[in-house]
Amino acid sequence: MLNVNKKRQPYLGINTIYHLPFIILHSSSLLLFPLILIHLIMLIGILADTHDHNPNIKKAVGFFKEKGVDMVIHAGDYCSPFTIAHFSGLNLHGIFGNNDGDRFLLMKKFEEIGATLHGDFAKLEAGGLKIAVYHGTYPDITAALEKSGLFDVVISGHTHAARYDTIENTISINSGSCHGFEGEAIVALLNTENRGVSFKELG
Repeated sequence: MLNVNKKRQPYLGINTIYHLPFIILHSSSLLLFPLILIHLIMLIGILADTHDHNPNIKKAVGFFKEKGVDMVIHAGDYCSPFTIAHFSGLNLHGIFGNNDGDRFLLMKKFEEIGATLHGDFAKLEAGGLKIAVYHGTYPDITAALEKSGLFDVVISGHTHAARYDTIENTISINSGSCHGFEGEAIVALLNTENRGVSFKELG
């Protein structure tokens, strides 16, 4: 794995958070800790531009399940709606890319696995972060989202080039292409506790 942020703190996933009220009620050392300060920490899988590459989609899904991610965000360009079935069992949120022609069937396939397809743009809140997801078809829109100050994280795709940058106080993530094309097939992880980002080459 290519670590962009070398230091990564351990995280508490959703499954752990569910047990925190029990811990607070039964541990005298934590009785004074205000429940309202409990911060939901999440590990988020990020990918884009899968372009019908079933073997790499399966590798990405296997990697995300191995890491125990709490959510997966797909920034568009699935192409065939029938590839969506591979994401079954994951908390998948996606948007459309410029190569996603059969939108109605894509919506149906998302619904079949209990996933959420938001349209051309998604505004999410996860782990205390405000996240914008846009495919990146028009770079000026991506840049405007990054500079708007409205989001903690902006996720995009389209260029097939992995990129991680901080623009003022906003983290911008392009996970690259899960397909790979002429280069490496890549996905990313975002830890909402320390805002650490890492990339994984699927090989």
